[in-house]
Amino acid sequence: MNSNYVHGYRDRESERLQHQADTLLDLLHNDTRYPAGSSVLEAGCGVGAQTLALARGSPHARITSIDVSADSLAHARKRVEAAGITNVTFGEADILALAFAPQSFDHVFVCFVLEHLPNAVFGLERLVDVLKPGGSLTVIEGDHGSTLFHPDSSAARESIECLVQLQRSAGGDALIGRRLYPLLAQAGLETIRVEPRIVYADASRPVWVDGFTNKTFIAMVEGIRDEAIAAGLITADRFDAGVRDLRRTTEADGAFCYTFFKGVALKRRTPPQPFGGRGG
Repeated sequence: MNSNYVHGYRDRESERLQHQADTLLDLLHNDTRYPAGSSVLEAGCGVGAQTLALARGSPHARITSIDVSADSLAHARKRVEAAGITNVTFGEADILALAFAPQSFDHVFVCFVLEHLPNAVFGLERLVDVLKPGGSLTVIEGDHGSTLFHPDSSAARESIECLVQLQRSAGGDALIGRRLYPLLAQAGLETIRVEPRIVYADASRPVWVDGFTNKTFIAMVEGIRDEAIAAGLITADRFDAGVRDLRRTTEADGAFCYTFFKGVALKRRTPPQPFGGRGG
C-alpha cells in the first residue's frame, strides 16, 4: 500500500473518486482518444475511477492499468467487470520500478498520480522508458492553490492548506498542476501542450455544486481532518469552521472555482545528439 497517498484507502475515498470522475468526465477526458489496436498504459489506476472513462473513450485500444495497491486494483477490476468493459487488463506494479520492456506502449496515461510522488520527474522518466518513440504521454493533475470561492474565508483557506501541508510531508505536491510544463520538459518529452481545465460551480450549475464542490473537493478536505489536527496544523474548531465556510459556497449566492491542468507530450523519435553532433 502506498503510504504517500494522503487521502487513504477507505470506502469513502473510493466513493469520492468516483464522484470526481463522473462529474469531470467531459471536462478532463473528452479529448482523450486512442486509435484501435494501440497499446495504452494507465499508470496508477487506483480504484478504476478514470479507467472507465479511458476504456469507454477508446473501446478498441488495449489498455493495461496498473497500481501499487492490491486493494485498489480489486475495486478497479470489479468496476470494469460490472460495466462490461473487456479492453482492460490489470496488474500490480510500482511506477518507479516497472517491469515492462522498454518501448512497450504506444501511449501512456497518468491522472492524479504525480502529486503523490516524491520525485515526479523520475516517475515521468520511468514512464517515458516504456513509451515507444513518437508515442504520447497524457498527464492530468490538480492544483489546490487554484481555489477561488465566494464568500471568501480565511478558515476555509487554512483547512485547504492543511491538505497541502500533509501532502508535502508525505513527499508529494498538491500544487503540482502549475508545474506540468517544466516537469514534462525535464523528463525529455517534446511537443508539450498544457491546458487549464477549470471547474466553476454556482447555483446555475447544481450538478457541479453537488458532484464537485460537495462530493469531491469538500469531501477530500474533510477526509484529512483527524490527521491535520493530530499533526498540530490546526485546531478542531478552526478546521470545522473552514469546512462550514466551504459548504457556505454551495448556497444560492455562493460560487466555487478550481483548476486542473492537462498536459500532452510526445516522446522523441530519435535520441538527442551529443553536443557538437557527429565527428568532423
